[in-house]
Amino acid sequence: MRSSLTFLVISCTPVAPLFAGSCEALANLSLPQTTITSAQSVAAGAGSSVAHCRVAATLRPSSDSDIKIEVWMPVSGWNGKYQAVGNGGWSGSIATGAMRAALAEGYATSSTDTGHEGASASFALGHPEKLVDYAYRSEHEMTVKAKAIIQAFYGNAPKYAYWNGCSAGGKQALKEAQKFPGDFDGIVAGAPGNDWTGRATYSMWVAQAMHKDEARYIPPEKYTVIHRAVLDACDSLDGVKDGLIADPTRCHFDPKTVECKNGDGPECLTAPQVEAARKIYSGAINPRTNQQIFPGLEPGSELRWEVLAGPRAFAIGDDFFKFVVFKDPKWDYKKLNFDSDIALAEQIDNGLIDAKDPNLKPFFGHGGKLIQYHGWSDWQISPLNSVHYYEAVAETAGSKSKIQDSYRLFMVPGMGHCGGGEGPNRFDMVGALDEWIEHGQAPERIIASTPDRKTTRPLCPYPQIAKYKGSGSTDAAENFTCALP
Repeated sequence: MRSSLTFLVISCTPVAPLFAGSCEALANLSLPQTTITSAQSVAAGAGSSVAHCRVAATLRPSSDSDIKIEVWMPVSGWNGKYQAVGNGGWSGSIATGAMRAALAEGYATSSTDTGHEGASASFALGHPEKLVDYAYRSEHEMTVKAKAIIQAFYGNAPKYAYWNGCSAGGKQALKEAQKFPGDFDGIVAGAPGNDWTGRATYSMWVAQAMHKDEARYIPPEKYTVIHRAVLDACDSLDGVKDGLIADPTRCHFDPKTVECKNGDGPECLTAPQVEAARKIYSGAINPRTNQQIFPGLEPGSELRWEVLAGPRAFAIGDDFFKFVVFKDPKWDYKKLNFDSDIALAEQIDNGLIDAKDPNLKPFFGHGGKLIQYHGWSDWQISPLNSVHYYEAVAETAGSKSKIQDSYRLFMVPGMGHCGGGEGPNRFDMVGALDEWIEHGQAPERIIASTPDRKTTRPLCPYPQIAKYKGSGSTDAAENFTCALP
């Protein structure tokens, strides 16, 4: 269901019929504020299993913009649709791996470096327009230009446009739905870092908890101690003892249960380490108001705590404060004030990078569909961040029932950040989205599997969870039903 805005952008773009089917001729395509830097045919096996037309372009919507994009279009077997893929972290490169996956499914696809090179946020120093490019402009400009290039190559516009991204790509997904509701018909937003300020704050909270006093530092070899204790306490709460916690919010685990009785040891935590672990679970707290700034990690995430709680502060969050908030590459995270400095950070961002607007009515209004997913064992972005955003959208719309035809959230037990973890973490969200868009089949359950495919489990629309029927193998999805906790 293409919006009138998107249709007008495509139809007004100069796309002479002589380009249709000719890849190299696209080098001569004229688009506003765009330089086509290459257009070449790529044979199957040369970096991709699909023969395709590869177009590279540079977009300059501002005087300081230098946005690189690539658009890949299958030479044959195009499914008539477009899938834009998201980035991670501070981006700085084309997401070619995700593009290859989309291409293999028959999609024309595109990606952007978000307007700079390199994974650091140092590009933002003295370059406010580049920060705007990163925040949202590069994704929107890429989408408009990619649709025009696709129409020029095939002779007709894509039937449907989808966005697929996780982490920063999930943030991009929600930003697109909020700010440019006509860009996409369907969106997959995985583990979104849409509260960019909050997740950066939480990462600094954990770093301080670990390193303000080095006695608090929890060495990685103790993560399994905590994780085993969590499973002992909460694994059976969902009726199945399988190493997974279906709903960690029901798990009220206190790391004090593994506190050393005397001194220190490899199978227990010292009292300072117990306090540090509690801070990881608690989330970032404003010391003046005692209100939560950003939720913590959930029980079950312990095996990869080194991402946030390792020897150094988490680089993505550290960069946010160094280069965006304080504009000082020498800034020290140990000085962060979780009251005044966070108020300053929110004032500076003011919705630029953050994508927290709960009003998705314009996106839903043109028939847009949104699937969001998040691993309950995510070790980088709290899964409750997704729950809170979903509930905010529902409240803005009036109720959860009012958004069920447009928006569904799937929480994934045992899955880490965008994948991995101990639970089934392979699934086809884009396929489910496509069924919803093309055939009106809203996803009532999505089957997830472990990488070896030996275990399958249904993922259920939040707030439902997968409940064991009471008989049959617990490794088989058909022995579970989706129901409210």
